[in-house]
Amino acid sequence: MHIAILTFDGFNELDSLIALGILNRVKKPDWRVSIACPKAKVSSMNGVVIESQATLEEACQADAVIFGSGKRTREVVEDQEIMARLKFDATRQLLAAQCSGALILAKLGLLNGTPACTDLKTKPWVVAAGIDVLNQPFFANGNIATVGGCLASHYLAAWIIARLEGIEEAKNALSYVVPVGEQEEYMERALRNIMPYLPELVAAQELN
Repeated sequence: MHIAILTFDGFNELDSLIALGILNRVKKPDWRVSIACPKAKVSSMNGVVIESQATLEEACQADAVIFGSGKRTREVVEDQEIMARLKFDATRQLLAAQCSGALILAKLGLLNGTPACTDLKTKPWVVAAGIDVLNQPFFANGNIATVGGCLASHYLAAWIIARLEGIEEAKNALSYVVPVGEQEEYMERALRNIMPYLPELVAAQELN
């Protein structure tokens, strides 16, 4: 199971690395989470340099893909060489966008009229791309999910884990990162946001 987090120059550390940390709480032999970049190293919006763990081509074959956010996303979608390398299929992959990552999804034609969540700064660009932007932190339609706001990244990670490994595994992953003394509050909020978009898993859980 491979989950790739697309990460470009100017990336937002919170958007890529919080998801990386939570997703890696799943400890299974075949579970792999990687930062996928268009080149060997990329620099964040605050100058943090990280090395790529996977190519964009490897990300295109991943089971789940997070489209990371950053201050240079508009440059990414205008870069024909990069965009030509991004080939995804929502019928076989989970595709999840963090904040301005929704703009990449829109420009690739993967939203297909589906509304999206994004951050307030990116909202006008996503609207200009023909997508309705919702005033909520998380939304999913089938295999495509979007979140708005850096601190909503744990919703995205929890949704991916739930889809791939089940709701209990998602709860276990979140239990490691929520604030001490506020576990119940944070868990309830996270589940409240993602459970409406997991109808089959909820139904199976109720049957058990």
